[in-house]
Amino acid sequence: MTQQTLLILGASGDLTARLLLPGLGALLALEGRKNLSLVGAGTDDWDDDTWRTRVRESFGRDDKAADSAVPEGDAAHSAVANEARYLRADVTDKNDLKHLLDACQGEVVIFFALPPSVTAKACAAFREIGLPDRTRLVLEKPFGVDEKTAQSLNALLVQLVPETQIHRVDHFLGKSTVLNILGLRFANRIFEPVLNNQHVESVDIVFDEDLGLESRAGYYDGAGALVDMIQSHLLQILAMLAMDAPPSLDAHEFRDSKAQVLRATHVWGDDARASSRRARYTAGTIGDRQLPSYADESGVDASRGTETLAEIVLAVDTWRWAGVPFRLRSGKALGGRRKEAVVTFKPAPWVPTGLTGPDRPDRLRILFSPDRLELDVDINGPGDPFVLDPATLGTDFGPGELPPYGEVLRGVLEDDPTLSVRGDTAEVCWRIVQPVLDAWRAGEVPLQEYPAGSTGPSDSLLGG
Repeated sequence: MTQQTLLILGASGDLTARLLLPGLGALLALEGRKNLSLVGAGTDDWDDDTWRTRVRESFGRDDKAADSAVPEGDAAHSAVANEARYLRADVTDKNDLKHLLDACQGEVVIFFALPPSVTAKACAAFREIGLPDRTRLVLEKPFGVDEKTAQSLNALLVQLVPETQIHRVDHFLGKSTVLNILGLRFANRIFEPVLNNQHVESVDIVFDEDLGLESRAGYYDGAGALVDMIQSHLLQILAMLAMDAPPSLDAHEFRDSKAQVLRATHVWGDDARASSRRARYTAGTIGDRQLPSYADESGVDASRGTETLAEIVLAVDTWRWAGVPFRLRSGKALGGRRKEAVVTFKPAPWVPTGLTGPDRPDRLRILFSPDRLELDVDINGPGDPFVLDPATLGTDFGPGELPPYGEVLRGVLEDDPTLSVRGDTAEVCWRIVQPVLDAWRAGEVPLQEYPAGSTGPSDSLLGG
């Protein structure tokens, strides 16, 4: 196999230790890949031994589940960890970057585990020195901070390498449950014919967490829930739910289908004030945890008015989905975890006289944690056969063989961009949310509050 070097810029950061290295460890445990060299770079005054200790510790756990931790002493882990190198560097300085490239062997994969502004500066410095042939660039979301900066960043990236060698990673696309949406929709005749505006009342995509800020103020307070979750992750799930079937899962055709449906997506009624909500949590209790108000969290600038909960309603103007509201929500410090996509169907056109039951619509639920599929229906229950009772049919999704970051890294190392976000799609996602961002910055949508541990604002845009 061709020798490769994974060069991680921002190697001493939380993202690298918590997600990137455990994902790489799982990939190595599954596939070996002893042809891979690992070079870390950062501003911390580390040496090779410190970096190797961090690598070994991160390889010793897996981000899927604690009981699936990769075994210590695995030959592939040892081969990579024992030879890993760390170089202190200013990643915006062209001379330091040249030194880093000189330390790499074979094909180079550069992972920017950095804030967007630093990533842009590093890419500008790389432009001055050039990159080896077949270099791949891997960028974390968010891709820019608005549509204009995303366009500028994309224009810079394609001066460095071709678009096919740029991997804008969204680890949600590596989640096995998200990918199972494709199998559910396109391999089951029972579902696909009814997933359209003739039968569907609404679609909700929700990612509610019971966690608070968790020491992420440095990034989160400048982003907020809309940018952190909806602009990236939840729009990708919307695309998977709403796209028409691609001819194949070839990267070009698959990403074309996603891009097509996102181009047809916009704020409901083109009215950001009526079709969005924003709020942040105040002090409260979740289980046995007492959370302070978000505004009082360490590192937070309360004057920014950063939201910890965002809701938007979108329209998808295609033949299939015209008139169906897609309601997206993500929030922190809520009373319960809710991570699912819910398709609510229209009522039956007529129920025979004499047949009674609960006034509850049929719903198809795709749960992301736990990974599960459920279908809420009404059936003839016990007792009176003329009375309908609610019932839920369900099955668990099979777990993937890799955690999300492992799946994403496999695509990068194999130069398969299927699970990466294409440049035009990154720009379109900013275009979708830009009217909401503009309305919020202009103060047209009030910043509401909700106690930590509650269900959020009382006037939620979500359905029942």
